[in-house]
Amino acid sequence: MTARRPCPPVPGPLEDYAARFDGLFFSLAQRRGFREYLTGLPAPRERNKTITCLAGAEPVAGAGIPGVQRLQFFLSESPWEAEQVNDRRLELLREEPATAPHDGGVIVIDDSGDRKDGMATAHVGRQWLGRYGKTDNGIVTVTTVWTDGRVYYPLHTTPYTPAHHFTPGPHRSGLPHETAAAAALAARGKEAGFGCRAVVADCACSVGDDWYLALRAAGLAYVVALPHRGTWARTDQPHTPSKPPTP
Repeated sequence: MTARRPCPPVPGPLEDYAARFDGLFFSLAQRRGFREYLTGLPAPRERNKTITCLAGAEPVAGAGIPGVQRLQFFLSESPWEAEQVNDRRLELLREEPATAPHDGGVIVIDDSGDRKDGMATAHVGRQWLGRYGKTDNGIVTVTTVWTDGRVYYPLHTTPYTPAHHFTPGPHRSGLPHETAAAAALAARGKEAGFGCRAVVADCACSVGDDWYLALRAAGLAYVVALPHRGTWARTDQPHTPSKPPTP
């Protein structure tokens, strides 16, 4: 069996962290690409979500340089498994005393929308983008975060697929599909070992029953903001967060 070629290390303690992922990559190019990606994330650069800034190149004009092209290939074409990398990241968080989860934390559910031109990209469609406060063409990602008020970190993420991507036929409307996906992510976080006292979400999750039913089935308590239009309650129960129960 051919021995693995050594990978050029990255500076400081980041190399110790990156080395914990080496077993998930089968080539030197992948291990190097992963290190270049990690190095770019904490760098003090504007718009460090873009490939050029991650690679330390000039936006737009630097898109064709070898370092940018190499990183682009690693992220979009190289055959590594994103779920395995995320599972390893969560494993390291559980092992580290400073970040280890406990039952006193919470799992926060939120979604983030980004504008995207065209309709060819998977999951892109005209939908509500909360970041911009309007309906526009874009992509929405549902995310879970674990926090205890002292530390916080993302757990899992999934893109929301608008209805027009489905083949014709019966399927759930957009929002229930999104809230069901959010509940599934919260249950997945619990299964991954990130215990919590409650799942927390904004009022977008309170418009249908899918979210509540899925969390109850997973044995998860929840705290959710009430929609502006109000909510149902029994006669002897509070009808607003500030109203006392009826005697």
